[in-house]
Amino acid sequence: MTKLSTSTKEKLKKVSTATVATCLFKKGLKNQFIQSVKPLRLGRPTMVGEAYTLRYIPAREDLNPIEVFRDPKHLQRVAVEECPEGAVLVIDSRQNARAASAGSILVTRLMVRGASGIITDGGFRDSAEIADLDFSSYHNRPTAPTNLTLHQAIAINDPIGCGDVAVFPGDVIIGDDDGVMVIPAHLADEVADECIQMTFYEDFVLEKVKGGKAIIGLYPMVDEEIKAMFEKWKSDKN
Repeated sequence: MTKLSTSTKEKLKKVSTATVATCLFKKGLKNQFIQSVKPLRLGRPTMVGEAYTLRYIPAREDLNPIEVFRDPKHLQRVAVEECPEGAVLVIDSRQNARAASAGSILVTRLMVRGASGIITDGGFRDSAEIADLDFSSYHNRPTAPTNLTLHQAIAINDPIGCGDVAVFPGDVIIGDDDGVMVIPAHLADEVADECIQMTFYEDFVLEKVKGGKAIIGLYPMVDEEIKAMFEKWKSDKN
C-alpha cells in the first residue's frame, strides 16, 4: 500500500475538493465525491488523511442489547482506539441516519488520539458538541438514537461504501466546506502535484477575471497570448 507522504499531505491541504474532483475526472474517475455528507462546522482547515474504515450492517435485536458496549472487543470502540494517528475514520452506515454512527465522546477520543477527522454517511448524536471540537467531522444530519438501535459494527479496515463511493483502506481522504473526495492511494502523489499546478493557474484566472478579463480563451487556457501572460505572472510570483 502506498503510504501518504508528508509532502503530498501538505500539498493536498492547499487545494480544494473541487480541484481534486476535476483532476480525477480527467483521469476517468467520476464517482469519488462522497454523496450527501457535509461538515458539522464550516470554515475549518482542509482535512487530509488516509482512510481507516468501519462498516456497519443492519442491527439484529438479539445481538445488540446495550450490554454489548461492555465488551472490550466491540468493533466500534476498537476502531476508535486503533485508528492510526493522522488517519480519517470513514464509516459505512448504509446512508442511514436514523441512528447515530457515533457521539461526542468517541469523536473526542479520536481527536485526542491524533486522527485527522471522521466521516459517516449516516449521522452523529451530540452534533453541536462535535461541531465545537477542533476536529474535522462530516455526516448527513444530526440524530439522537444510539448506534445499536439500527447499526451493528461488523468489520474494521475492510473496503466499504460511504455515500455511494468505494473506499479502500489507505485511500487518501480530503475534505473541505464543499464535502469529501476519495483519492485512490496509488494516485495521491500525482493528484497532489497536478492539483497544486491547477490551483496556481486558477489563482491567475481569478485575478484576471476580477480585473475584467473575459473567460473565453482564459479558462481553459487556449490562447497563446494568455499563456505568455501566465508564464510572466508565474515568473513574477516566484
